[in-house]
Amino acid sequence: MAVYTEVTDEELSAFLATYDIGTVLSYKGIAEGVENTNYFLHTTQGFYILTLYEKRVNEADLPFFLGLMQHLAKKGLNCPLPVNNRQGVALGRLAGRPAVIITFLEGVAVRRPTAQHCAALGGALARLHLAGRDFAMTRPNVLSLSGWGPLFAQAEKQADTVSSGLAARTRRELENLEKDWPRDLPAGIIHADLFTDNVFFIGPDVSGLIDFYFACTDALAYDVAICLNAWCFEADASYNLTKGRAMLAGYQAVRALEPAEIEALPVLCRGSAMRFMLTRLVDWLNVPPGALVKPKDPLEYDRKLNFHRHVKHAREYGLDS
Repeated sequence: MAVYTEVTDEELSAFLATYDIGTVLSYKGIAEGVENTNYFLHTTQGFYILTLYEKRVNEADLPFFLGLMQHLAKKGLNCPLPVNNRQGVALGRLAGRPAVIITFLEGVAVRRPTAQHCAALGGALARLHLAGRDFAMTRPNVLSLSGWGPLFAQAEKQADTVSSGLAARTRRELENLEKDWPRDLPAGIIHADLFTDNVFFIGPDVSGLIDFYFACTDALAYDVAICLNAWCFEADASYNLTKGRAMLAGYQAVRALEPAEIEALPVLCRGSAMRFMLTRLVDWLNVPPGALVKPKDPLEYDRKLNFHRHVKHAREYGLDS
């Protein structure tokens, strides 16, 4: 269960007294998620999510994340909206942690997306990219190319205990990515973590995007690559071309990829697979005693990397010529 910080009734009542959202009727920890502590909050005025930011989130980044959500909501994108307190400020402190209350979104996350879900996700991702074009703040992607070497250094000595030869093939891939990584692609605000549990649906339609705490400024097509990795592979690590075609068509119907982005898509997919393999590997090797959150399998993304190494053109992901 992803509740790292317990909140007492007295602490919560005092915190809510600074807001105009009514009095608390109930609150319950949310098991999903691994980065922060989240509570489902029911007050006399409605439903909210209370988030306490744990140590893995840099407090200095919070104005960017909260400002981005406010900007995207004003642009009509359905995402959580931070609630301001009576002083007009969204960010407060609760139980010794930075904390925020955000609006509750209706919908459910799908564990096994269909091609129809993938098409809707592609369109929503493109609308996010367009809505973020005039957001004034920027944040570098610390988990892109320059960050992968330091991540690997944390895990290299133990990598082969997870899978034989993992250290050597990761080292080779990092060298190739350094050589092949594209520069000067169209850039802007990206979500950078749009997995299936961060997208809500009502029926076949996207009802909301959540969890913007990896959002940053980077190549827009890199976000597309992250979603291809997260949504279009089956449990046996096989790539589902039908889902990939649907996602890319949904994206292109809203924002057409430029020729340079299309050419770069295979290496961007390799890079995004490397990013998630490495962060998962570091977590896998550093599970604290008594942890209640099970780390995700890094080898899932090692297998996806192996697929991408053989891709020569974006057509192999389902991009129509």
